[in-house]
Amino acid sequence: MGKNKLCSCAVTKKCPRLKKLFSAALCLFLCLGLEARVKTGLEVLRDRDFEILQGLRVGLVTNPSGVDRNLKSTVDIFYESPQVNLVALYAPEHGVRGDKYAGAMVENETDPRTGLPVYSLHGATRKPTAQMLKGVDVVVYDIQDVGVRSYTFISTLGLVMEACAEADIEVVVLDRPNPLGGNKVEGPLVRDGFHSFISQYKIPYIYGLTVGELALMINSEGLNCGQKGNQKPSVCRLTVVPMEGWTRDMLYKDTGLPWVLPSPNIPFCETPQYYASAGIAGEISGLLQIGVGYTLPFQVFAAEWIDADALKAELDSCNLPGVAFRTIWYKPFSGSRAGKLIQGVQYFFTDYQAASLTLVQFYVLQAIAALFPDHLPFTPSTKCGAFDKVCGSDYVRTAFARRHLVSDIKAYWEADAAPFKEKSSRYYLY
Repeated sequence: MGKNKLCSCAVTKKCPRLKKLFSAALCLFLCLGLEARVKTGLEVLRDRDFEILQGLRVGLVTNPSGVDRNLKSTVDIFYESPQVNLVALYAPEHGVRGDKYAGAMVENETDPRTGLPVYSLHGATRKPTAQMLKGVDVVVYDIQDVGVRSYTFISTLGLVMEACAEADIEVVVLDRPNPLGGNKVEGPLVRDGFHSFISQYKIPYIYGLTVGELALMINSEGLNCGQKGNQKPSVCRLTVVPMEGWTRDMLYKDTGLPWVLPSPNIPFCETPQYYASAGIAGEISGLLQIGVGYTLPFQVFAAEWIDADALKAELDSCNLPGVAFRTIWYKPFSGSRAGKLIQGVQYFFTDYQAASLTLVQFYVLQAIAALFPDHLPFTPSTKCGAFDKVCGSDYVRTAFARRHLVSDIKAYWEADAAPFKEKSSRYYLY
């Protein structure tokens, strides 16, 4: 539970039974939610009477994950506050109210609850135009991040910062927890030529920063690859409203905050861990069912041609630290395998800190190549564009495809993590 500590008295140190009772009481105390809880940037801003927004015309980039601990939307909080003059909303992927499905185009519209204009940042343009920003003094960003580079909301943030820099409009980021914690960093940096909306920044796949810290780093280091050629990166007037009570060792379940799914396939606060561990493999068209379209998004690897027992045995033989596998049979509700009985493995993190999240999927691909050579992950007909983009280069695919061994990519996959962690630590707020 973060760094919240209670000290037992001298009596409990002398009496093991009392010590056990104290520990049980402490557990109950924490489970009841009586410990100090995290306040998001939104709640900190509200506690300060929205001081930094008073007298300004405010634009807001948010989605359903932008809520306070009582599940009230940032849109409604701003709209109802006499201290905030909310004049425009900006919709990322899935829309401001979450009514657009994954990948769907978002159109400009009018928000039915407030009557405010909603400008799409996931339609004809992903970067706010000058017309969209007209009459706005400050743009506020409040979206729950998942801590993974390929998640599009942080790309939207960078393009908003770029547009606001060009228009000399301030950006305010309301910070929220990184559900993967602030210590785990995994994966290579994006290489030149492979930047995209799902790999916009030269950062690792798991980058170990809150969205506020990432914004500070983008602004200072020029990691926003929306800029072309040798142009000097745009620097915006940026304010980050930090959280209170968050520490880098916290996972989301430790914060005491409710989890509102930031997109349809991230339903629980643990799902980002699995998204990091299966989402890349999910980009290999047609190979595996990874639980999207079933009740376990990103928590399974399955197909109709897999022998579940053989796959589990092969993966168990890898002795992956902090990861355990079980066999599973199920019928997806949607997708190309809808209604078909398929089998494979479900996986669990038994020791989150010890586990390498992102390499799990590559060990699965290694096992599949060894057991089912008729279903190799990469063939001449495999569509690899999205896979290469989320990996940040084509090196991972080409090196892995030679022998289908994790050992052929492991050094490359891990090389950038420590240098990035050292560099990014300059932007830590917690």
